[in-house]
Amino acid sequence: MKLNPADAGDPVRWKHHAASLLGVPKGRIYHIQPLKRSLDARQKVVFRLKAEIYIGEHYPQDERIIKRSYPDVSHRPPVIIVGAGPAGLFAALTLIGNGFRPVILERGKDVKSRKYDISLLNRGERLNGDSNYCFGEGGAGTYSDGKLYTRSTKRGDVASVLRTLVEHGASDDILIDAHAHIGTDKLPNIIASIRRTILESGGEFYFNCRVSGLITARGKIKGVIDQNGQEFMAPHVILATGHSARDVYQMLMDHGLLIEAKPFALGVRIEHPQQLIDSIQYRMPDRGEHIPAASYSLVTQAAGRGVFSFCMCPGGTIVPAATAEGEMVVNGMSNSKRNSAYANSGIVVAVEESDWHSYMDDGPFAALRLQQETESKAWSAGGTSFGSPAQRMVDFMNDTFSNTLPVCSYHPGLVSVELKEILPAFVTDRLRVAFEAFDRKMKGYLTNEAVLTAVESRTSSPVRIFRDEKSLMHPQMKGLYPCGEGAGYAGGIVSSAMDGQRVALAIAGKSFAPVPGTEDKY
Repeated sequence: MKLNPADAGDPVRWKHHAASLLGVPKGRIYHIQPLKRSLDARQKVVFRLKAEIYIGEHYPQDERIIKRSYPDVSHRPPVIIVGAGPAGLFAALTLIGNGFRPVILERGKDVKSRKYDISLLNRGERLNGDSNYCFGEGGAGTYSDGKLYTRSTKRGDVASVLRTLVEHGASDDILIDAHAHIGTDKLPNIIASIRRTILESGGEFYFNCRVSGLITARGKIKGVIDQNGQEFMAPHVILATGHSARDVYQMLMDHGLLIEAKPFALGVRIEHPQQLIDSIQYRMPDRGEHIPAASYSLVTQAAGRGVFSFCMCPGGTIVPAATAEGEMVVNGMSNSKRNSAYANSGIVVAVEESDWHSYMDDGPFAALRLQQETESKAWSAGGTSFGSPAQRMVDFMNDTFSNTLPVCSYHPGLVSVELKEILPAFVTDRLRVAFEAFDRKMKGYLTNEAVLTAVESRTSSPVRIFRDEKSLMHPQMKGLYPCGEGAGYAGGIVSSAMDGQRVALAIAGKSFAPVPGTEDKY
């Protein structure tokens, strides 16, 4: 069905349209089961709804999403999970369903307490290295947009991840929307609900518990040690620590375990007025109340290298995403209504092995050192209190200092800087080429109303932890399972959750078989 925006969210109007299309009385339509809903702005803005129509018969299943029951695993064998992000939480739920007791160790705070530390960081007052936008219950995705789109559909059961989120409080719209998201305002309660499910089933949570060492014997994992020297013992350990847990990589190196440098992406976060992006994408001055804030997805090639938009947040806010003093990192977030006056997105350049050649003495940390050096330069340029180095877009293109900067959603504030002093030349040169290409695709995108903030550097982990793709264990340590985005095997909420499920199934002696050739495409 092709629906106008006012009808797209109204099931009563769906029945009217379905009856008209099918030539049947409305009273004969007993149920409409939506399957997929997407916005089409190629000409006039419309929504397209794919649905099953039940004529003269009732829907054969219960229409509600009923929270499944989980067994009591309080006396079952333990599995240690390091990290309470999507990979760790979905691994825990899957373990419970297969008769194991998850013991989750999270370096940060619970999702509610974490809010306080984030509010201090937003004001530029204080950074807690273990409780921030990257670390804490729910992981980096909790205080972001909560985007649920993934191309990794062959690596797991996307539908099961989405249904689990709905069972724990997410709107069932995420089951049908083509580019579903939850929103920063909704995610914390969902994460807390997942924790309650785990605890009620006999699982365990330990917050403010940063793992600092492994307990091993004859090539087998026996447990882990936290920063206070407390030992946690189990024959299986899942490492689901996220892309910013640099100390974990060092810990693995100290134990002689293989890791390697991995390509990532580096660039800026750009912010436009949302009304400008709306007018470009929808070709109308005012989108009205029924049309969502416009987004975009851009990609081009510049000097043989990919340049692309990343984590686009319509109606969003730019936030400080550093995890330590002396580094400056920006990211984006938005609430469920996406009703901010600004649209922001990472615009990043693919980083390849040749780019970190000068850091090769650092071995597997070579790409990480490039990331750290760029963040350190941004910190020095931004001054104190997490000011973000920034430059107007056209000024950046013209290699001109910005005497003024536009109003921006970034709360700690902006500092006018020529970004070429921060970013590697291979990044700035390609960004300039890409911005011209993007303006040809979205006329008006290249404007001095837009501001570039630096740096967008935590796109993915610059390190990969080795694992065998059959057993999903580290090849040198039986029982140790690298998992999720921090291990280099996922990117985003859904793919991380699916990787957590895969690892849990491997521990349970089951498997999800990937399609050949897709193992490392994430």
